[in-house]
Amino acid sequence: MELLNKTKTGKVERPIKVLQFGEGNFLRAFVDYMIDIANEKGEFNGDIVLVKPITFGTLERFHEQDCQYTVQLRGIVDDKPQRINRIVTSVADAVDAYEEYEKYAGYARLDTLRFIVSNTTEAGIVYDDTDLLEMTPPKTYPGKLTKFLYERYQHFSGALDKGLIILPVELIDDNGIHLKECVLKLAELWKLEEGFISWIHEACVFTSTLVDRIVTGYPRDEAEELCKEFGYQDNLIVTGEPFALWVIESAKDISGELPLPQVGLPVIFTDNQKPYKQRKVRILNGAHTSFVLASYLCGNDIVLQSMQDELILNFIKATIFEEVIPTLTLPKQELEEFAQAVLTRFNNPYVKHAHLSISLNSVSKWRARCMPSFLEYIEKTGKLPVHLTFSLAALMAFYTGAEIRDKALIGHRGEEEYNILDDEAVLSFFASNSDKQTDEYVHNTLANTDFWGQDLSRIAGVEDAVTAYLTDIRSLGMRQTMEKL
Repeated sequence: MELLNKTKTGKVERPIKVLQFGEGNFLRAFVDYMIDIANEKGEFNGDIVLVKPITFGTLERFHEQDCQYTVQLRGIVDDKPQRINRIVTSVADAVDAYEEYEKYAGYARLDTLRFIVSNTTEAGIVYDDTDLLEMTPPKTYPGKLTKFLYERYQHFSGALDKGLIILPVELIDDNGIHLKECVLKLAELWKLEEGFISWIHEACVFTSTLVDRIVTGYPRDEAEELCKEFGYQDNLIVTGEPFALWVIESAKDISGELPLPQVGLPVIFTDNQKPYKQRKVRILNGAHTSFVLASYLCGNDIVLQSMQDELILNFIKATIFEEVIPTLTLPKQELEEFAQAVLTRFNNPYVKHAHLSISLNSVSKWRARCMPSFLEYIEKTGKLPVHLTFSLAALMAFYTGAEIRDKALIGHRGEEEYNILDDEAVLSFFASNSDKQTDEYVHNTLANTDFWGQDLSRIAGVEDAVTAYLTDIRSLGMRQTMEKL
């Protein structure tokens, strides 16, 4: 079969507007996919250049295919499973910041450039005082960005209309704020002139973003069949779910320059992304953490099985709609629509999301994702949230084991062993406490301020409720206990 390339796609060459640090699956199935749609609709008219920001790896496949590739979104759309294919033509080139430094650096002098996107992992936005301006390029992403911006500042003599809009999507809170802090620290370290510092503040916009889409990447086991279906060879296929959300927070309004909502894309421009972050953490992540341990002990191994188990599905719905949503600040209809989308995502037949994978570090996850809803529900209603309280008992049931083997606490589901993975101190606590009398085990767990940041046993009624639930789980089993709820 013929390899996918520009001739086959009939790519339209557009001005380079976006420099993207990172050529990985997520950005290609998310940002580049959205820009491709905006180009098709005539709203953006701009191409992207990918930058490989690390020494590892090669861009050979990108050059072989002229950076053309297929995105296949898989999931429930209009109440039925669908696969939606799109050939993305928004990427014009890919450059290696190390092997092709001069070509890469030359984009700093490009008049049409307006945006910088990055996904350099959570560890990518870090200040390193051993980074040097003389390096070609500097080691870290903030180092590369600072030097790139400085060279642009010099080339255009500090022109305010040549600043750039920075859109990091790394999964850390306030990613844009932290990135700008790193850039300013490096500018100070490198003793760059005050004019450049002022240009950073006045001409450049550092946004903080929240992104959401499950991208499952290259479908290795299915690639051959997919290419036969497509009618061409594509070694850069990316698969992901249909759901997407991009929340972009900035002090300046940049929505006119990035007209993605105008073409129906799920992009929100705001001056405060925190309610959207809270919504995602409490509803999506919180739901995961609240039900997966109980569902696993009921015999389900993946999220899809949980959605097909009426007992678990009812538990999930009650947790979200009756206990989590009432604690959030966004409009109720908006929250309920997001919650329905979450349930659709959980029911995706193309994603096999393992409960044991989600169970990693469940203690800290419960504190971050479930405890805020738990505490705020009590504060608002004066009552315990039944399902979130039960999820604490389920966590203690799941974390029951006495043997630590190969850095995992060994739990048991019937005759079957499973690995409980968490920090060493957490596993040691449960290995020492989970075989105690139920009331003592519950008290010690709830009172552990290292886990929760406070003593949960002091909250009226919590200890008695969790003890009663765990007693039933130990005597009746998880499923029968959940049926009593």
